[in-house]
Amino acid sequence: MNYLRLVWAFFRIGVMSEAAYRINFFIQLFQSLLELAMSLAGLAVIFSYTNSLGGWSPDEVLALVGVYFLIGGIIGLVIQPGMEQLIEDVREGTLDFTLTKPEDAQLLVSLRQVDIWRLVDIVMGFGVLAAALLRLGAHVGTSQAAAFGIMLLAGAVIIYSFWLILATLSFWFVRVENILEIFQSMYEAGRWPISLYPGWLRFALTFIVPVAFAVTVPTEALTGRLSGTTLLGAVALSVVLLAVSRLIWLRGLRQYSGASA
Repeated sequence: MNYLRLVWAFFRIGVMSEAAYRINFFIQLFQSLLELAMSLAGLAVIFSYTNSLGGWSPDEVLALVGVYFLIGGIIGLVIQPGMEQLIEDVREGTLDFTLTKPEDAQLLVSLRQVDIWRLVDIVMGFGVLAAALLRLGAHVGTSQAAAFGIMLLAGAVIIYSFWLILATLSFWFVRVENILEIFQSMYEAGRWPISLYPGWLRFALTFIVPVAFAVTVPTEALTGRLSGTTLLGAVALSVVLLAVSRLIWLRGLRQYSGASA
């Protein structure tokens, strides 16, 4: 319950700080609508020449786009701002202010920054996803909904752990912002089915930069493509990555000398 109160406190602080610059809402809304329009226009052009893409129908790819925006919104809402602030604090030595607080430092750096306007992407993602399911005429049963929820949570944990590992590298290397930019660029590949890519790139987007587990696999749960093996593998990977990111974080803290050094 203490952690939940802490999450709520950070969320309220994020809302209050962002509410002072409400023009950011309209900027974010415009950017999100433009990105969505470009994605839908791209789908329309591609499917004007073919009926399937990597074995996926147009409406299934539309569902994939919805999940892509949904996960992207979660990343932009809390994961990316927190990790970028962590890198800056390590470089400037201001992480001291976080480490001296009584709560777990990893929890604090993960939740203290909230870009509230990225909720626009989350709402749009759910909207696109709902439209795709209506077009598919798919009846999402309890098992499919549960699998989707599990995969969405596992994908968010995998992405968070991966971002934390990259950001923690700042304890050893001063500037790692470019690594985060590279991930962001590779995440854009998630707007298309992973089966579309050649084998080497499919492997990279699944096990090196785990975009597939964040976007494609949750969509497979809704469209009836997900196997039990993949579900268990994704959950296992999320647990392993979370543990590894925690160990790397603790190891990195030992390398941190602080502003007073």
